[in-house]
Parts: sequence; C-alpha cells; structure tokens
Amino acid sequence: MDTRLLQTFTALARAGSFTGAAAELQLAQSTVTVQIKALEKALGTRLFDRLARGALLTEAGRRMLPLAEEVLEAESRLLATATEDGPVTGTVVLGAGETLCSAHLPAVIAALRSRHPEVEVHLQPCGTASAVEGLRAGALDCALLLEEQVDHPDLTAQRIAAQPLVLLCAPSHPLAGAEEPVTWPELAREDFFLHEEGCSYSDWLAQRLLAVVGARPRLTRFGGIEATRSCVAAGLGLTILPRANVAEAVRDGRLTVVPGPALPDVSVHLARHRRRHPSRAARAVTSQVVRHFRR
Repeated sequence: MDTRLLQTFTALARAGSFTGAAAELQLAQSTVTVQIKALEKALGTRLFDRLARGALLTEAGRRMLPLAEEVLEAESRLLATATEDGPVTGTVVLGAGETLCSAHLPAVIAALRSRHPEVEVHLQPCGTASAVEGLRAGALDCALLLEEQVDHPDLTAQRIAAQPLVLLCAPSHPLAGAEEPVTWPELAREDFFLHEEGCSYSDWLAQRLLAVVGARPRLTRFGGIEATRSCVAAGLGLTILPRANVAEAVRDGRLTVVPGPALPDVSVHLARHRRRHPSRAARAVTSQVVRHFRR
C-alpha cells in the first residue's frame, strides 16, 4: 500500500475537511478526494462520512486511524535510520508561546542555521492548549510549554529551564521606586494589563489578585505582549512578564521593576508526542533548544 494514501487519510482526519487536508498537504482538493477513494476501495470500507460541515470519520475510520499513524511512524523511523550518516535535513514545526518566541527562539534558529543549514524551523506561536492539540494531531513536531506541570499521558515533557517573572510599571507610575515592597492588597487596587487567558503566569496573577478579600483590580487581557508592554510603558497600569522579555525595556528606562511579593519562576517544558519517533532534524532542533536555555 502506498503510504501517501495513509498520509492523506491522517491529514483529513486531523483537518476534518477536504479543503483543510489539501492545504496542509499542499495538494489539489481533487487529489485528496481521489486518494481517499483509492484507499477506501483498497480496504473495502468507507472511512469518512461526507457531510455539509466536513468529513467525519466512520467507525471503521476511527479504528484505522491509530494503526495508520503507527505505519507512518514506522516509515519515519526507517527513513531516519537509512539516512543516519548523511547531513541533517528536513523541516521541523516548533510550537511555543509568544513570550518564548520573541525572547529566545530567534537565537535558537540563528544557531541552528550555523550548525545545520539544511534544517528549516517553522515557528508556530500558540498557547498550551493549542500546543497540546497540535502535538496530538501531528501538526507540531515539538513544543515549548510555560507550565509548572505537564500532565498528559500521550506526551513526554522535559523541564529544561525556569523563567524568572518580574512585576512592572512605567517610571512615572506612583508605585515606581517604592521604598517598601508592595503588598497583595495594595496591588489588588491597581489596573493590570496581562497576556491573554491561557497564559500560565498571567492566569496565576489574575487568580492571586482576585483572591484578595474585597479585591477590585481592573484586568485587561491582550493577545500579544507588545500591546501589554506599550500600555504599561504609557503609565496605564502594571503587568507581569518574564524578565527575558523586558530586559531591554528596563535597561532603557521604559519600564521599572516594582518591589513587591515574591513571584514564582515559570517552568519551561520541552514536549513531544510519546509515540512519534523524532527525526534527525527534530532532534537537532530540540538539542539546540536545550543548549540555549541551559546556557
């Protein structure tokens, strides 16, 4: 059996539509349709129900999906073994939150281009939930998760670093240069600009502020950290961010670290799917990621 048919089958199962599968595989939609029909004919069973809202796996399709993934994984291991002594080549899709993408991953990619010029890295900015889904669906080869714990039985996760967090405001803010550490009750009266929901450290701070008796903090969420930094630099409120993402702004005097309660470090985990054998290119990428953070 041509394993390309299995690749198309698993892509359609992930995408849920012929259009989405064609886009992922960079094929014409008609080609996807032909390949799925050929696979169904070879197996003698219908794998998808074609509905107005997309393609849904039949019972037979659901039974076949994990087996097809195993075959493709075995093929990947075979190809990796056959080329073990050659140059490291290939494309790796790495998922990570915006804070890591902006502060750390450019240096990782620059080092990789020097060490392994034939390895192409595609960065996929995403939160934890999207990263986990991407790993499970095969859309991501590996992911960096800013979480204290990663507890998913189908994923493996290695804690590779910890990111110190800092409480920030503008130099013109009344809390800038406070002589005594600001308390939680005092902070709970302030305006905060935070990264979007699903960001582990922003969610932690929001919960901590709202836990203060009589707390009435105004919490504004943004999808990007640049908007967060800009609002805080304009003196509109406070925020919490990893130190690496604001080091330059603090040095330049655009932001000031507020003395306050002790903040926990946020853990960085390198995660991948437990059943997927990493390619040589994926191993090169993860090795460089670990090297960067442990430096």
